[in-house]
Amino acid sequence: MMRALFVALLLIYASGSGKVAGASGAKGNRFVCTAVPAGTDLSCPVETINRVQSTSPQEEELRNTIIQLRETILQQKETIVSQQGTIKELNSKLARCEADAKSRGSPRRKDYSKNTMGDLPRDPTESVEQLGKTMQSLKDRLESLEQQLRANTSGGIFPNELRDLLKRRLTDLESQLLTRVAELEEEKSQLYNETAAHRQRTENTLNSLLERITELEKSNSAFKSPEDFKVSLPLRTNYLYGRIKKSLPEMYAFTVCMWLKSSASPGIGTPFSYGVPGQANEIVLIEWGNSPMELLVNDKVAQLPLSVSDGRWHHICITWTTRDGFWEAYQDGERLGTGENLAPWHPIKPGGVIILGQEQDIVGGRFDATQAFVGELSHFNMWDRVLRPIDISAMANCSAYMPGNVVPWVDANVEVFGGATKAALEICEDRLFDS
Repeated sequence: MMRALFVALLLIYASGSGKVAGASGAKGNRFVCTAVPAGTDLSCPVETINRVQSTSPQEEELRNTIIQLRETILQQKETIVSQQGTIKELNSKLARCEADAKSRGSPRRKDYSKNTMGDLPRDPTESVEQLGKTMQSLKDRLESLEQQLRANTSGGIFPNELRDLLKRRLTDLESQLLTRVAELEEEKSQLYNETAAHRQRTENTLNSLLERITELEKSNSAFKSPEDFKVSLPLRTNYLYGRIKKSLPEMYAFTVCMWLKSSASPGIGTPFSYGVPGQANEIVLIEWGNSPMELLVNDKVAQLPLSVSDGRWHHICITWTTRDGFWEAYQDGERLGTGENLAPWHPIKPGGVIILGQEQDIVGGRFDATQAFVGELSHFNMWDRVLRPIDISAMANCSAYMPGNVVPWVDANVEVFGGATKAALEICEDRLFDS
């Protein structure tokens, strides 16, 4: 009876399954096959549910692959977000460069107080180096992004649109940087041109100083000091003389001082003369024949109460001012005479020639032997003002030495011709020996 009941239930289940299969047949028949081991009693129910729910190794592998793909998608999403941030940063820097290029004014003046790249230095050379570093850094970052994307996509192709966008942005930025470099080079060139004149003036000054040092070194090689020498004119001729290399500026007063030693007779001749174009007797000190010593200014004459023909050293100073033509004559520190109305209101003309030992009939020449100075001369100095009596006395007593501000007595400043000589001399010691 039990067998009959089981057969009845099996028929009922089969009829129900047939309906289901028929219902689904419209969309496509599906059959579920269950393996039954040989010798199994078909009267026992088969546990098909557990067989459906069990998983094969292939299904497990597919499930793991889906999980890996999901993780890869998440990583790519994070990479894209990071790349978007980088692109925004590049766009921001490019926008600042474009804004700086538009807002820049005259090309001659650059506003270096505005930092268009965020970290540019002020010095043009440092700017060029920093711009190069910035370009290299951006290129490295672009290559790194390409490598990351290729790695994340397991060897896939780098997105063409993103790559082209980055390259266009990088090209634009490189163009901006090159423009900036060109502007900095132009600024350097302008600064160089602006300082060229200053450098030239500095070089000229240094060259003048070097020449002066060379002259002093040459002087020191001949004498103890540049001023410790004398000019000897032993014969009364028209070819022995000395010449001062420096000329005079226009002057409205002067003081001339010198040491003289002469025993010539009659008259000591012409210790010095200054001639200018159009006036050979602009300034002359002369003792000619039996006449007293005379001072000529613009060919006007004043007689001086001086006597220096005893064969000893004497200190002579002459002062003159254009105001009323007032003059003074000093010998050995003592004022022996004064006068006025000697070429009053006449300025001393510049650009002439100073000759030691001869009187000029034309500027720098045509000497007369009868007017030549015979003896020795030293410390010829000239100032463009009237010195105080106390200063003149100090120089005559060897208690002070004042070089002339217009013509100083310096070895390199004196030339000798025709047999005239220069020799070492310490004037104060030689004067003491004479006394």
